[in-house]
Amino acid sequence: MTDLLGEGRARGGHARASALTPVERKKIAAKAAASRWSRAILKATHGSLDHPLRIGEIEIPCYVLENGMRVLALRGLYHGIGLSLGGGQGGVRKITQLLESLERKGINIRDLLASVNSPVRFVPPHGGNPADGYEATILPDLCAVLIEAYQAGILGERRKHLAERAAKLQHGFATVGIIALVDEATGFQKDRAKDALARILEAFIAKELQPWLRTFPADFYQEMYRLRGMQYPNDTVQRPRYFGLLTNDIVYDRLAPGVLDELKRVNPKTESGRRKHKNFQWLTQNAGYPKLKEHLGAVVATMKLSSDWHDFMAKLNKHYPAPNKPTQLAFEYGEDDDGGKL
Repeated sequence: MTDLLGEGRARGGHARASALTPVERKKIAAKAAASRWSRAILKATHGSLDHPLRIGEIEIPCYVLENGMRVLALRGLYHGIGLSLGGGQGGVRKITQLLESLERKGINIRDLLASVNSPVRFVPPHGGNPADGYEATILPDLCAVLIEAYQAGILGERRKHLAERAAKLQHGFATVGIIALVDEATGFQKDRAKDALARILEAFIAKELQPWLRTFPADFYQEMYRLRGMQYPNDTVQRPRYFGLLTNDIVYDRLAPGVLDELKRVNPKTESGRRKHKNFQWLTQNAGYPKLKEHLGAVVATMKLSSDWHDFMAKLNKHYPAPNKPTQLAFEYGEDDDGGKL
């Protein structure tokens, strides 16, 4: 049987196959099938046949799995690049033969063999039998290989349509990106932001209160007084209450999206209007607290390089803006003698 490019099988592979007995060939096939079916079957959370990835007239069913992986259905991928599932060959084997043939002719197949021989098994959102798919990022590499093979004169006119399809696909996702296209087709982009925020908060916010450690250096407050045009008090640790608002703005609100709001939730104000614990006691030791210390160092350095509060805020907003928020103006507070502590 000839392969997809009309060439005979490689001599080594043909000789090896001829040397195997039917029993040995059956054992090898069974072992490969067992390996494939032993992998975990994931659940798709987004995607359906009614909302495929569309590039021009080309449609490829796509899904987002529970682990965040974007996949293209195997049959859809074949259709997308112009391959037929006919001929009595299994889907995985057919594309493998194509790549092997191209590699023998000197085309760099970009380690695609390992990927195509390891399809992802998943259950569609609506349920039913498991399906096979490939991680979506395989498609750009497949297109590049097919185009290169045609330009090198290896595909030939009979397989010219493969390169033409690849060129259409490549043009479609060159500027947007295959991941963004899959997210748009499946509707996952609506949940992506919420999922990303949940991951950030899980990394930054501790499940239980952490021990108190001296965290804010003395020069943080010394510089804050200086920049506000106020005299630093050496005889008391009391500070104007609005310094807490300033600290939230220049420190906690700039650590990562949603962190300040979550800190307010887990560390609410008491009846007296103060918080029972310091916000930094609710940051995780492996991510949140180290990020706070790093940011504090940058804030203090910026303070020391600034002449007044407006100069400081301009520098801070430029180099350390609050994520996902418009540039903020400097807080306009006058000196306060309410005796509040930070």
